[in-house]
Amino acid sequence: MDNPKVIVGKNKLGQCLVAGEDIIAGELIAEFDGEIYGAEKCTDLPKDVADHAIQFAEHQWKDSKGIARYINHSCSPNCKIQDSFLLVAKHAIPKGQELTWDYGMTEDSDWRMVCHCGEPNCRNIIGSFALVPEDVIKANRNDISNWLLAKYDL
Repeated sequence: MDNPKVIVGKNKLGQCLVAGEDIIAGELIAEFDGEIYGAEKCTDLPKDVADHAIQFAEHQWKDSKGIARYINHSCSPNCKIQDSFLLVAKHAIPKGQELTWDYGMTEDSDWRMVCHCGEPNCRNIIGSFALVPEDVIKANRNDISNWLLAKYDL
């Protein structure tokens, strides 16, 4: 289910999601509603899947049939994951702002990428939850995927 207020746009790195209208806190942005993939390591998945699907369990990822696969990472995101597969707004987002979420709050695998978010708190390398600093975990506990909360007994 994709929010009609959200459009696929372009930024300096490629495709992204942009608020086409003002979005309110808690509003659904998009859903990971596609095919499920299993692999020992994320890097064993096809690259297009590994770069766009969400991890929801040990060795399992889910893709999107819609716009969710185009949301980019930020170390200071304005969206989060809810109920394993839903992207929702963390706070009000004005029209024209890019929509982002912290990939480290759902991923716990060998997948890595260089971060280009440009935020003052940028972690430079994004990937596994194990790379997320403890202070970020504590400050953003409500943004962490349920499967990671259970795995790390948080």
